[in-house]
Amino acid sequence: MRIRKKECHDSDRALSLEWLETNGCGGFASGTVAGANTRRYHGLLVVASPPEYHRYVLVNHLEEWLHLDGCAVSISTNLYPGVIHPQGYRHCVSFSSTPWPTWIFTFNDQEVSREIFCVWGQSTVVVRWKLLTPTTDAIELRVRPKLTGRDYHALHHENGGLSDVAVITEKRVTWQPYHSLPAVHCLHTGTYHHAPDWYRQVQLPLEQERGLDFLEDWWSPGELQFDLEPGREQILVLTSELVDGIQPGELIRTERASRMRRRTVTKRPDRFAEALRQAAGTFFVRQGSRQTVIAGYPWFTDWGRDTFISLPGLFLVTGRYEAAWHVIESFIPFVSEGMVPNRFPDLGQDPEYNTIDASLWFIHTVDRYLVYSKDRKRVRAVAWPAIKQILDGYRQGTRYNIKMDVDGLIAGGMPGTQLTWMDAKIGEWVVTPRYGKPVEIQALWIRALQVGSQLAAKFGERDYAADCRRDRTRAVRSFRQRFWYEDGQYLYDVIDGPEGDDTSMRPNQVYAMSLCDDLLTNEQATQTLRVVKAHLLTSVGLRTLSPQDRRYRPRYEGGPRERDCAYHQGTVWPFLLGPFVTAWVSTFGRTTKSKREARSFLNGIEASLRDTCLGHVSEIFDGDDPHAPRGCPAQAWSLAEPLRAMVEDLGLLPITPEATNAVRHKRSATQQR
Repeated sequence: MRIRKKECHDSDRALSLEWLETNGCGGFASGTVAGANTRRYHGLLVVASPPEYHRYVLVNHLEEWLHLDGCAVSISTNLYPGVIHPQGYRHCVSFSSTPWPTWIFTFNDQEVSREIFCVWGQSTVVVRWKLLTPTTDAIELRVRPKLTGRDYHALHHENGGLSDVAVITEKRVTWQPYHSLPAVHCLHTGTYHHAPDWYRQVQLPLEQERGLDFLEDWWSPGELQFDLEPGREQILVLTSELVDGIQPGELIRTERASRMRRRTVTKRPDRFAEALRQAAGTFFVRQGSRQTVIAGYPWFTDWGRDTFISLPGLFLVTGRYEAAWHVIESFIPFVSEGMVPNRFPDLGQDPEYNTIDASLWFIHTVDRYLVYSKDRKRVRAVAWPAIKQILDGYRQGTRYNIKMDVDGLIAGGMPGTQLTWMDAKIGEWVVTPRYGKPVEIQALWIRALQVGSQLAAKFGERDYAADCRRDRTRAVRSFRQRFWYEDGQYLYDVIDGPEGDDTSMRPNQVYAMSLCDDLLTNEQATQTLRVVKAHLLTSVGLRTLSPQDRRYRPRYEGGPRERDCAYHQGTVWPFLLGPFVTAWVSTFGRTTKSKREARSFLNGIEASLRDTCLGHVSEIFDGDDPHAPRGCPAQAWSLAEPLRAMVEDLGLLPITPEATNAVRHKRSATQQR
């Protein structure tokens, strides 16, 4: 992703483009191409501090000036009420995100580069500057770090409780503004002068757009000075780790080599699929002994539903089987009453189990893992008991009235709860309650029973296999009888709800075709997809509600209440393109024409990789044109599901031989209606 001079000099454009670096343990660095922070979540050193692994912003920003012959030019940018100051973006002539965020600035006919990257596996960020043009004069670089030390959801203001003490040694300085938070260790190749000061009323415009507090104060402990000379790099390392043994030059060499290895692919990849593959590792995190998937950056943590929807695209189609297993394994100890946690809250609180689908996605994912990895031994010993707990829990009944009904379908829900992925809630008001029998839950349940019967047969448990087959047959029969909405020529979104059967035109019905082959006739599947395409398909994903519905919200904007009201009432979700493409190819066949048309559905999100967070797909988009990107700027399932569909259904990305065989197995197992 390269941004040219014209875009770099356009303040609106450069402020709208974001970069993201992650460290594999929950922390990250992020900001804008312009250099200014526009979100409370932007920061240079954002750490996930053990043992709770809650995130804190320790270092927010760097203020940088170049000095030569009595002339000073700032290459940093900040936003204050009514003014951009300084305006370093005016001196930027290019930005590239490969192998990590890199800016080129011009100054008196000289070119200076700035690079920023996170070190994988530790809470460390490295900043490097180089003079790129030959000159006999040294350019002096002055740098002021801006610190806060705050919860990453909060904002920071000037106060008397901050400690301005610095521990200064040769080429090292340590600051700890608040003793309850980790210290910041700074290793550098320059000189440090301690001169504390405050930078007040920094403006964060994206927080203002979201109807939230948007002014913050930053504390700067002092100034670092470096001499930039041709052939000599200057380095600043900021870390909350123990600094003994850290060698800045070695960090750079090791990280570059690691990233080059990850970029190695076979010949002639699909460019979009390859871009998604490169970004997939962003979301894999190890926290202590547990490995998991971050649902999205910068503000989400790990969610059960998001993890198991995303896992095939992030890890299986990319050949990362061992990582996939560690994620699966890390959730198994938390299976409770037949349920997988929906969320692990911040600050070490107990897991939350308020989801009807995460457990069923877990079963589907374990089956996909087995198909790809052939790891029968570990699945049987570790995952199979958890699968049976889930199946039996749903049969007998578990939290939130989740239970298999007499018709073999799964019912669930009660007032004040939101159990499906359409989970917006404002106070005690659930925006899309979907109590009863949601359509995608039935597809997941029928799929889970199929997995249960197949695994039980493999593992010699004939009676259990027979029970699963019997329950599946009954559920399929009930689905066929109950879910077809003849007047609309599509599927009910929910049946047997408090107000009867729900005819809302929503995208959840595509799972009836992407997960199972026998719930609809070919004629019904064809008609359903045509209706979904006409009402819900956009260039960047599927709308969550038809524009013809009186409840439709065309824009996701305003304060928290306004945004929550629109979240699943028309807002577009790109992750739904995954099941839509799968359903399309399954229904219309794996012909060249069908696959070409299915690939065209992804063109819009391919273009979006150059908007918002570079190289990533946003969580959501507006329902109406021009479908502005909204929500979390880098979302795991927004990337994972299109990538999975491109590999499994369209065959667009060369991957490992093992993964290729698994994809072929999936295709051969798909029965034509």
